[in-house]
Amino acid sequence: MLKTGIVKDSRYLNHRPGALHPESPERLEAIYSMLEGADMSGMFQDIPARRSERDELLLVHSPKYVDMIMATEGKGYSSLDPDTTASEGSCEAALLAAGGLCEAISSVVSKELNNAFALIRPPGHHAESNRAMGFCLFNNVAIGARFAQEFLGINRILVVDWDLHHGNGTQHTFEENPTALYFSTHQYPYYPGSGAFKQIGRGKGKGFTVNVPLSPGHGDAEYIGVFKRVLEPIALEFKPDLVLVSAGFDIYEDDPLGGMLVTPRGFAALTRSVMDIAEACCNGKVVITLEGGYNLTGLRESVKAVLGELAGLSTSDHKYTLSPAEQKRVDRAVEMVSEAHSGFWKNLNRTTKRPD
Repeated sequence: MLKTGIVKDSRYLNHRPGALHPESPERLEAIYSMLEGADMSGMFQDIPARRSERDELLLVHSPKYVDMIMATEGKGYSSLDPDTTASEGSCEAALLAAGGLCEAISSVVSKELNNAFALIRPPGHHAESNRAMGFCLFNNVAIGARFAQEFLGINRILVVDWDLHHGNGTQHTFEENPTALYFSTHQYPYYPGSGAFKQIGRGKGKGFTVNVPLSPGHGDAEYIGVFKRVLEPIALEFKPDLVLVSAGFDIYEDDPLGGMLVTPRGFAALTRSVMDIAEACCNGKVVITLEGGYNLTGLRESVKAVLGELAGLSTSDHKYTLSPAEQKRVDRAVEMVSEAHSGFWKNLNRTTKRPD
């Protein structure tokens, strides 16, 4: 059985953005309660969270911005953005979120663990170098990726982002960096408004940002179709040394902020696709971090499905039969990505046709 680590800490619950805010402590309470069930208890190795160091935060964020977030520690309600707030415990939670993910990455890179899931909050992929936004304070996955490169000797990193919303902060962190491949599926046009097909990176990083904007209504089969026909061929050509996942569960079929139709079975299949890439390229080194997801039942069951794949408790069959309408939508997405990226990825040119 695979050895899978999890980051969980009660201090993440101390980030309280407001009574009616969707990014509530109840999100982690639902997940942590699931982990105590008879079928999950004792199946995972706990990874202790730690506060991220200043030099780690500065790999992504500006000194002025870090100072601004640090100034909120222990204080009352602070508005950072129209939908992003800090409470008395938010700074500590954000530091522990970034640091906890870095600890998970260290454990996997050192081969202490096969893979890991950082069950943390606040989320991070919207946070810019100098701005909090979209419920996010520090950009956890970007900090984790840069930490792995600067301190753990990792070169090429694949960041897969299946959150409902485009990870603008992550894209901006790496858009000129050819050592980081950023792949995002997201509902579009939608908050934050970025993530068009033609946003492919800049300068030396051109071709290393792969956006797959999708209209509302896509489900398991279509997501897997995009992963199989776009992500996998590009990732196998890129050959990452580490795979990180920004796992947003707001693409769940009943998410109050979403419009997608993904089920727990679909999340398991997405995880299996990512694990297949990691097995082929980097001895299975996968670390997943929690982003969005606001239906508590869907969040609990979908995270459980992902953990089952990581730990070898289940093995998803990610072959789906697509309806003609679903197939047409996948074909269209593949066509648009190929149009933007065919000059950069030879494997993509070979897979524009439907697999048999």
